[in-house]
Amino acid sequence: QLVESGGGLVQPGGSLTLSCEASEIVFRLPDMGWFRQAPGKQRELVATIDSGYGDPYYVDSVKGRFIISRDNLNNILYLQMNSLRSEDTAVYYCTSVTFSPAGPSAAGSWGQGTQVTVSS
Repeated sequence: QLVESGGGLVQPGGSLTLSCEASEIVFRLPDMGWFRQAPGKQRELVATIDSGYGDPYYVDSVKGRFIISRDNLNNILYLQMNSLRSEDTAVYYCTSVTFSPAGPSAAGSWGQGTQVTVSS
């Protein structure tokens, strides 16, 4: 079970850092990703990071603004979000991902998520 935290209300242009921790002891987090779901929209991929070298992948809408990282010692996944925009408002989720020729996709279960609201 993964638990997301760090969401909140922030003004446009502000920053937030989200965290994702395993509620149970795990040997090592697998390939991981952040997803988000805005009101009335489908859940979408935001960023992924592989379990080996930590290579990141970002969707175009967050490139240059968000940074995904992981602490393999403590099994924590992070998402640093900078220059936030109103369109980033959503519930953010973390889960394991799998990679295929079609691209990355969610492979694990969903937690409660953490709400991010960007508004003045």
